[in-house]
Amino acid sequence: MSENLLEGEYVPSTDPATRDQVELYERTDGREGGNMMGGPVIVLTMRGARSGKLRKVALMRIERDGVYAVGASAGGQARNPGWFHNLVENPTVQLQDGADRRLMTARLAEGREREDWLAYADQLYSFFRGMRERAASNNREIPLVLLEPVS
Repeated sequence: MSENLLEGEYVPSTDPATRDQVELYERTDGREGGNMMGGPVIVLTMRGARSGKLRKVALMRIERDGVYAVGASAGGQARNPGWFHNLVENPTVQLQDGADRRLMTARLAEGREREDWLAYADQLYSFFRGMRERAASNNREIPLVLLEPVS
């Protein structure tokens, strides 16, 4: 567990399901609340783009060699989820995977790197391709964000 974690005022999600899952996951170090849509999740803590206050969300766990990827899918809706804008504005985030908490730096995956990660995500979660197709029908490409350890 890292000693240097994000600090500040935490504002729980206005969505009850998100708020409850994050609270349960954190309280039990992921032993409970650690699954969503049949797959494992991580909890991401980030600073709000406008407020500067801490926000938290549970996202599908896509990890390879200590690097994580998160897809800003919003279920394929026409708009990116609010948390995506927070990552763009404030790329230093806290990732919790089970009991392990660490600081990570977020950056957009592009080109061949993006395609490799998307293929890997499709292997892990059969529904992810469908979300991308729904987003494409809404004239949106789902951003894929890589989370790498802070050096």
